[in-house]
Amino acid sequence: MRALVVGASGGIGRAVADRLEGQGAAVTRLSRREDGLDLTDAPGLARLMGALEGVYDQILVTTGALELNGVPPEKSLRSLDPAVMAAQFALNATGPALVLQHSLRLLPKDRPARFAVLSARVGSIGDNALGGWYSYRAAKAALNQLIHTAAIEIARSHPQAVVVCLHPGTVQTPLTAKYAGSHPAVSPEQAADHLLAVLEGLTSADSGGFFDWQGKPVPW
Repeated sequence: MRALVVGASGGIGRAVADRLEGQGAAVTRLSRREDGLDLTDAPGLARLMGALEGVYDQILVTTGALELNGVPPEKSLRSLDPAVMAAQFALNATGPALVLQHSLRLLPKDRPARFAVLSARVGSIGDNALGGWYSYRAAKAALNQLIHTAAIEIARSHPQAVVVCLHPGTVQTPLTAKYAGSHPAVSPEQAADHLLAVLEGLTSADSGGFFDWQGKPVPW
C-alpha cells in the first residue's frame, strides 16, 4: 500500500506516518520542516503536489493550527479580527481543500481509496453549547462543508473512494497543550491508531461524512 501524509512533521502526522510504515506501507511524507510545505501558499502547494507520481491508496491531511501568530481563540465578538479570521480559513479550510484538489489524480479510480482530513468537534454547528472560538470553529465548519461537497463530486469519478473528515479527540500536542485543561488526552501514537482504525473501517457509503476517533458520526 502507498500512503501520503501531508503535515508529517506534526505530532499526529508523524505518528500516523510511523504507524503506516509499521504496517508495511510505503509512505511519502510532506511537511513544512522537510519540504517547505505551506498550505496558505497555493503556487508552492501546487508544485509540491505536482511533483508526486503514481497513485496512493491513502492520503491523510494532518495539518491545522488553533493559534496563528500567537493569537489565541476569541472568547467574545469584541475580539473578532478580519485578518485573524482570514488566516484561520486559509490554513484550516482552504489549504486542505486545495490538497484534495491536487490529490484527485493521485487516487486510484478502480479500487478503494481513502482521503481524510483532520477536522475538530468544535467545528460542529450542531454540537456547540459553549460558543467562543469563532474563527477556528468557523474554519473547521467550512472545512467540513468543503470535504462533504467534494465527496459528492469525487464519487462520480472514484466510486470506491472514501473522502472524510476525522476528529482525533484531544491529543497531547503543542496545539492543545494550553487548552486541554483536565480534559482526558491521548498520545499522538494512540490517536494515530484510532484514526487509522476508523479510516480502515469506512466504506464508500460513508464518504462525505464526519467521524470521531471512535468511528461515531459527528453532527454537522
